[in-house]
Amino acid sequence: MVKSNQLFEKIMELKRQKNAVILGHYYQRPEIQEVSDYIGDSLALAQEAQRCESDIIVFCGVHFMAETAKILNPGRKVLLPDMKASCSLAESCKAEDFSRFKAEHPDHIVISYINCSAEIKCLSDLICTSGNAEKLVRAMPENQKIIFAPDKNLGSYINQVTGRQMVLWNGVCTVHDAMQAEAVIKLKEENRDAPVIAHPECNAALLQVADFVGSTKAMLKHIKSSSAKRFIIATESGILYEMKKENPDKEFITLKDEKCCACDDCGYMKINTLEKLYACLLNESPEIVMTESQIESARKPIVRMLEMSRKLGIIK
Repeated sequence: MVKSNQLFEKIMELKRQKNAVILGHYYQRPEIQEVSDYIGDSLALAQEAQRCESDIIVFCGVHFMAETAKILNPGRKVLLPDMKASCSLAESCKAEDFSRFKAEHPDHIVISYINCSAEIKCLSDLICTSGNAEKLVRAMPENQKIIFAPDKNLGSYINQVTGRQMVLWNGVCTVHDAMQAEAVIKLKEENRDAPVIAHPECNAALLQVADFVGSTKAMLKHIKSSSAKRFIIATESGILYEMKKENPDKEFITLKDEKCCACDDCGYMKINTLEKLYACLLNESPEIVMTESQIESARKPIVRMLEMSRKLGIIK
């Protein structure tokens, strides 16, 4: 195996040789973020995947993200460094169970959070991300009944801010849901000058004590424009790398700093390593493989999301 101090150069050389692009999520390890051609949240990465022209896409994230890239690029090879990089939200919503749930609400459309499997996307009318969910739901007719899956925390938050009464699938991101309001309150008492910045996948009790709730990208934008110098962060720890990079003069306090909690690391997101990324590019494996019919079916609600997002001015 190539020595670790040579991996970066080897990966860069393989990218050039194979006309490959590396897409990385904000929650990836810092070294993965450094070698990626594009870093973003789910919405930005879906947009980047749609306009990608490289022969090979290496997705440094979790399985559903690589699937999304394949759905939007059926003619390109899409690789994932480790096929075990799953997602607790996606795992909480199995297609067979959700099909029955959907059948119980025949007059509802299905809006699914992008953190779901291709099978769930095939059963959906529209896909959303944490960055566009509120605006997409608001764009629906007021009398339109909606099933929201798979994240009940995000769905509950959208219900609260929009006044909708969407029917929610009972799924959660185990990382965000485990973060406790009590730990945040204690940190707020000890750091009164630090506003709480939280992701909407967190539970309702925590969101109630947050000063700002938003997607990963929205958090980054808010912190950059804020006059505050210290922040309490309630989301996956990988985002701290970008936060510190963009705001070297600001301090970030995590729930890990509250000794009772070490819950802000997603094991799935941290499965990918430089060694696995190198081997993946070298061997062009593991590869995301899907049937044409599945790609066609899952593509429709994703494309609809991107088209609606452009019309609503969420993305360009």
